[in-house]
Amino acid sequence: MADVTKEQVLEKLRSVRGPDMDGNIVDMGLVSDVFISDSKVYFSITVPAERAKELDPLRAAAERVVKEMPGVKGAMVALTADKKASPGSAPVRRPPQPGAGDHAGHDHAGHSHGPAAGQRPPQAKPGIPGVGAIIAVASGKGGVGKSTTSVNLALALKANGLRVGILDADIYGPSMPRLLKISGRPQQLEGRLIKPMENYGLKVMSMGFLVDEEVAMIWRGPMIQSALLQMLREVAWGDLDVLVVDMPPGTGDAQLTMAQQVPLAGAVIVSTPQDLALIDARKGLAMFRKVEVPVLGIVENMSYFIAPDTGNRYDIFGHGGARKEAERIGVPFLGEVPLTMGIRETSDAGTPVVQSEPDGDVAKIYREIARRVWDQVSARQSEGARGMPNIVFE
Repeated sequence: MADVTKEQVLEKLRSVRGPDMDGNIVDMGLVSDVFISDSKVYFSITVPAERAKELDPLRAAAERVVKEMPGVKGAMVALTADKKASPGSAPVRRPPQPGAGDHAGHDHAGHSHGPAAGQRPPQAKPGIPGVGAIIAVASGKGGVGKSTTSVNLALALKANGLRVGILDADIYGPSMPRLLKISGRPQQLEGRLIKPMENYGLKVMSMGFLVDEEVAMIWRGPMIQSALLQMLREVAWGDLDVLVVDMPPGTGDAQLTMAQQVPLAGAVIVSTPQDLALIDARKGLAMFRKVEVPVLGIVENMSYFIAPDTGNRYDIFGHGGARKEAERIGVPFLGEVPLTMGIRETSDAGTPVVQSEPDGDVAKIYREIARRVWDQVSARQSEGARGMPNIVFE
């Protein structure tokens, strides 16, 4: 069978109607350059940023029709925003919060200050016995590869010599059982403690171990808070250097529970190069700032594509947006993870790339990100031990 061509893909995509059912996505100029490698097709569709959520079915339809083509082994499609310069593309300064300066704990002149008169300093959040540091991995929206980043970051921290656990805090869509190829129910120990599941040297807890995948769950705020705190505090984690928490996407009850009631050492924000993801990533950054959780930095996922047959690099989904955003708001940029079908395939198979290809280029990228994250956590812990305040980016 002859290899599928770019022209054939574009012709097939003409069957996908454009937004508001006008024309088709190809003739409307919404489809990026189509790239084909090893019978796998990659492209993006440009849509208005404010309509990204409602137009995701358009993305899914384009991916589906291409996957159905003879000779196509897989397809990866993303929505991206128009990159043309506009008045809204200039950096936007957030207005200062009432009584706050440009930085948390500092006034406009840069002088540090304590709580306002008559206010008590915030109460210390109780930690988890035996757990040295808790790191949240978050994103402002779904579909940016946050859970894949979480599990590979955890495995990279372990590869760097740390004792690591991972908590799947995504109540609505737990993914760690699949990503780490773990099935079964956790064992009940004495009292109310639960023994965490384990694979690849990681201790793991997820709602996916406790509730059947087919069971539809309706969670209200207090239920979410109770479930998350139980999975944190009523699990026999043992002695861990770090517990990685895979947060649900967005900024809802689960995220606020973790940020307000758990002593997070910091948060890692996962984004993609596209304007769409960056717009949502800012919401996550703002939430952590509001509750005074240090932002350890931003990871740009799906940053670029390296063709496996030629080794050439392609910026199919844009590139560098997360790095620019990190520089704009003054938080560390942790690294760029390329877009590869291998990351998706190993994740779906329950053998994350850091575990299955530990000497590969992608695993090295994750280990370097893990090193940068841990260096920051260690530095903050040292500052705390000397009685210095933790730095909070604001």
